Amino acid sequence: MVSAQDRRMWRQGFLVIGLLLLLVLTNQSFGYEEITVTNGGTIQGQVQLSGVAPTPEKVQITKDEDTCGKTDKTNEKLLVGTDHGVQNVVVSIENIGRGKRQRREGALLDQKDCRYDPHVVLVPLGGSLTLKNSDGILHNVHSHSVANPAFNKPQPKFKKTLKETFRKAEIIQLTCDAHTWMSGWVVVHEHPYYTVTDKHGKFSLSAIPPGEYTLRIWHETLGEKRYPIAVQQGAREYLRIEAGLTNP
Repeated sequence: MVSAQDRRMWRQGFLVIGLLLLLVLTNQSFGYEEITVTNGGTIQGQVQLSGVAPTPEKVQITKDEDTCGKTDKTNEKLLVGTDHGVQNVVVSIENIGRGKRQRREGALLDQKDCRYDPHVVLVPLGGSLTLKNSDGILHNVHSHSVANPAFNKPQPKFKKTLKETFRKAEIIQLTCDAHTWMSGWVVVHEHPYYTVTDKHGKFSLSAIPPGEYTLRIWHETLGEKRYPIAVQQGAREYLRIEAGLTNP
């Protein structure tokens, strides 16, 4: 006869095996190995618009003018600085399977003055995105995701925050059904080698293990391009990338 103590030990053993199996499957599904990177390389640069930058068009406020019309707004689909630097370009390394630790903390996207702040938000794979409503009016967060489950959630003024978690890498557009001019992007990545350009179009990726990779740039209006790059140990390379309105 099996004793109660033996049954407890078996249950504990099965639990440990199950947790280990879950960890293995999770790591395999994420497809990225975290290692200690010593003296890795750095890729820095600037994404510049080739040609004449269009004048940003003014957003017409058609609803909730008392709140949404407090500040002037321009369409954020293409923001170009005085030095032709393009803002909100997502720069990432595509074919990297191991490297520095992925951040675990989530991200915040604020609905403030009837716009998404920031316009492009970065979220780690498996991390949560907090959707905040700072306006005190009804918003409706609508995700146009494909790889991840899409959601369409009203967020009235008493619902200050919502949370969403993403299990697959994807670039997702967010819109607001209540305020049709509102648009933003969520970028979910399985590794930490991705970033978004600042108002001067500048970016930096650091602690990259030496090797040959593909650098991808993506922009909601300019499309995407890929470039082969070689990262040397401890080296710092600066890239100037041109993006044009004729991109697909």
